[in-house]
Amino acid sequence: MVHRRIGSDAVRSRLRPSAVAARVVLACVLALGAWSASSCGQRKLPFEPGGGGPPPDPNATFTRVQNEVFTGNCVIAGCHATLGAREGMSLAAGQAYGNIVRVPSVERPDLFRINPSNPDLSYMVKKLRGDADITGLRMPDGGSLTPAQIQLVIDWVRRGAPHD
Repeated sequence: MVHRRIGSDAVRSRLRPSAVAARVVLACVLALGAWSASSCGQRKLPFEPGGGGPPPDPNATFTRVQNEVFTGNCVIAGCHATLGAREGMSLAAGQAYGNIVRVPSVERPDLFRINPSNPDLSYMVKKLRGDADITGLRMPDGGSLTPAQIQLVIDWVRRGAPHD
């Protein structure tokens, strides 16, 4: 009996590309499964660190942040009013933007008070959320912001902190 080795090599060579492709597909499926399993149960709200979430609200403007967050909650005597502003940070209308955007934090000089497009590296956002790596208390001192107000600030920062 004579074996036709040439024929079996030809069959093997025809199967090799599909076998390689099958292995690549299997590796991709396994990697995708591992990635999705590692993120399972880890979903965070948009205002939590690393929350990501949907695209920022295009209506999250600095004017809204000033009117809905700073003026009523932060610009009070002994806090961030023009006279006696804590950490030299007045949040009064006409002064707030220049005092926070791309300005190093006094408490954490390695972070800007507001780092445009990056709320997780914006010290003010960390203070509003009460992140574990802040110095002192969560802001505003003696008051609280609603999740919607915190999200407004985060969305404005995610939009690039425009002066609008």
